[in-house]
Amino acid sequence: MTSDDELLRWRMHSQFRDGGTVAAVAGRAPGIQAQDAAAARLGLRARGLTEAAAVERAYADGEVVASWLMRGTLHLVPREQLPSLLALFGERNIAAGARRRRELGLTEEVLARAERALPEVLTEPLGRAELVARLNGRGVGVEPTGQAPAHLTAYLAGRGLLCRGAEVAPREPGYVPLTVEAVDPEEAAAGLAARYVAAFGPVSVADFAAWSGLPQALGKRAFAGLPEVADGLHATGEAPGPGGPVVRLLGAYDNYLLGYRDRSLMLDQRFAKRVNAGGGVVRPTLVVDGRVRGTWARGKDGRPVVEPFEPLPEELWAAEAGAVAEFLG
Repeated sequence: MTSDDELLRWRMHSQFRDGGTVAAVAGRAPGIQAQDAAAARLGLRARGLTEAAAVERAYADGEVVASWLMRGTLHLVPREQLPSLLALFGERNIAAGARRRRELGLTEEVLARAERALPEVLTEPLGRAELVARLNGRGVGVEPTGQAPAHLTAYLAGRGLLCRGAEVAPREPGYVPLTVEAVDPEEAAAGLAARYVAAFGPVSVADFAAWSGLPQALGKRAFAGLPEVADGLHATGEAPGPGGPVVRLLGAYDNYLLGYRDRSLMLDQRFAKRVNAGGGVVRPTLVVDGRVRGTWARGKDGRPVVEPFEPLPEELWAAEAGAVAEFLG
């Protein structure tokens, strides 16, 4: 590896490869940020998915689910990977939310009642409001308004008792019951690290710790034996050869912007606030060969309207904008 440009181009080729099913793309990612459903679909499209409607079908068929995982954030993952991910993040996320749950009246007694009642009420996919109403009908005692329902479902998800599935109404995620078997955390970390290196590489252990939220010590053990392509950097396969620019219009909160310890290499600090103005919001971006070159939004006609940071020829992103417009319908 001889230059920053080569590093970024390699990362683009790792991130944005040929397509496959929703589960295959999500598993290869590994995991797609899913707190925003539209952004999740765009994240899958950028990595090879060709049909937006396939996402809801994959949820309905149980091929993919969503749960609170890396960094305590909601991610879309293949159902088969969820047990190992919960082995790493379930209890960590529960511990991180303990204080806020107490503030919301979700005491240990309330949580225990919810766990006992859950198998009796979650016999079909339910929206969060209906789930809480049924739990309260069994005497659980959860405040149905405010943030308590969200923190309750996140707790139950961390316990491996439920996860998000298909929508039960437009823009209303459904919750479905879950049973997971125990997985050794060290094995789970090794598997996640291997998928991360393949999807984000070249990367360091520090990148993995920042993206996952796991301790660096665990990351170092998980990286043992993974291919090293430069001092402290790991990747799978070889650097891409010469070719035309790799161009993507990425959705909000995309993994590419959130997948590394330091984004200054890909995003000129002069323009950083145009992407992340604060409050945790990460805007949709135009990325060319690994560098963020602008932002975009959907126009009135449904086509992406790109705002480059500096003058760029529109033909650079025209084909990608057409592909995004077709995907979004």
